[in-house]
Amino acid sequence: MQEILKQLEEKRGRARLGGGTKRVEAQHGKGKLTARERLEILFDEGSFEEWDMFVEHRSTEFGMDGQKVPGDGVVTGWGTVNGRLVFAFSQDFTVFGGSLSEAHAEKICKIMDQALEVGAPVVGLNDSGGARIQEGVASLAGYAEVFQRNVLASGVIPQISVIMGPCAGGAVYSPAMTDFIFMVKDSSYMFVTGPDVVKTVTHETVTQEELGGALTHTARSGVADLAFENDVEALMQTRRFIDFLPRSNKEKPPVRPTRDTADRIEPSLDTLIPADPAKPYDMAEVIAKLVDDGDFFEIGPNFARNIIVGFGRIEGSTVGIVANQPMVLAGCLDIDSSRKAARFVRFCDAFNIPIVTFVDVPGFLPGTAQEYGAIIKHGAKLLFAYAEATVPKVTVITRKAYGGAYDVMASKHLRGDLNYAWPTAEIAVMGPKGAVEIIFRADIGDPAKIAARTEEYRQRFANPFVAAARGFLDDVIMPSATRPRVARSLAMLREKKLTNPWKKHANVPL
Repeated sequence: MQEILKQLEEKRGRARLGGGTKRVEAQHGKGKLTARERLEILFDEGSFEEWDMFVEHRSTEFGMDGQKVPGDGVVTGWGTVNGRLVFAFSQDFTVFGGSLSEAHAEKICKIMDQALEVGAPVVGLNDSGGARIQEGVASLAGYAEVFQRNVLASGVIPQISVIMGPCAGGAVYSPAMTDFIFMVKDSSYMFVTGPDVVKTVTHETVTQEELGGALTHTARSGVADLAFENDVEALMQTRRFIDFLPRSNKEKPPVRPTRDTADRIEPSLDTLIPADPAKPYDMAEVIAKLVDDGDFFEIGPNFARNIIVGFGRIEGSTVGIVANQPMVLAGCLDIDSSRKAARFVRFCDAFNIPIVTFVDVPGFLPGTAQEYGAIIKHGAKLLFAYAEATVPKVTVITRKAYGGAYDVMASKHLRGDLNYAWPTAEIAVMGPKGAVEIIFRADIGDPAKIAARTEEYRQRFANPFVAAARGFLDDVIMPSATRPRVARSLAMLREKKLTNPWKKHANVPL
């Protein structure tokens, strides 16, 4: 018996060593943690249970039969994050560069299948050189098996990808189908084709960082949601993030205790909106004063900054926040902001997370670039997402809500449950000046008449009371009372039940 136990410990020790001391040192030399070190930070201390530690690849080509490492380049298993069940896989770059083999893929698929069965999130820590070339089509088949599970798990359990090294070629499509992607600055990158191929085909010279680094994908492409300074920060923030999410689509969002009372009044909000309608203010201040303890986890803060999305809590329960940002492009909706918000709204709806929307939108961004880029289709994505959502929806119009953008931003007509406005709200087809210049086109040559007409229009239409008279707003509230009113509304809506007509799936305007 002692001999068997000794063999077991030797095998475990070899598996834990990964690709060996030199490769571990090389990994550390790049400022990166090993696969197991990452899992130790992600999971509660002592909670991680590893599966398939002894799995090895089955390849015999190109001398691979003599190169076998237990675990085959990925560590898989489950544990708890802040006491809640989570499954994870962590690719080990020290073993065959973290390349994906058939066995490697089977390990990932195994924990994804189990996560689906028990209803728990999956976190993927990606650090891989791609498909294992020596295995040929078998490794490609492995990727496709993972992709299929990403699709089946979508909307059922939360899926989070943390890119902590290379992720290139076909490997990028698994993270792309997960719900959120986090990256590490200077040590992670994602691209379909690398700099050498780009140079050969298009004659462009570009670095890995420029082509697919963390800053590129969080600020320019919008592929990734957040970029962190190092592995430790990325993993600690992932732990914090998981706390906002339900385990599956069968659960309601988690509730965390708070001392921040629901009836808290914020007098500073009564003077937040500038008297000049052309002057911006920071919508982030409104959000910080709404959520419990000012704790807001923003998603995609550096991409499409004219809209803010993220998670907060009200009375301890998770809510999704969507808000126009007047500080950027005057809060206009454009292609990128529509895509960003639509995906977020659909995530919240899939996982039973109520949505609170703050509206200050002068319309859709005009211009040929937007029209040629299909703003019509992309804007429709956000409209579609809000209209389809059956979770509680509470909307607060703080200032401008003009034209079709008023409709799109969780209006009463898209089944908004509670729709409020501040007294500073202006709800109209367009701004007073533009409206007057169309209605009274004949008076354009007379500035005094136009000014008078503009003021008349402002008094009659650029206020919340016309919409309130129609029942399109449920109430006009004082800004300082926003938190109590939103909290009471969400409490009232807690048991809301609304279903859409049966269908196999909707045909979203992609």
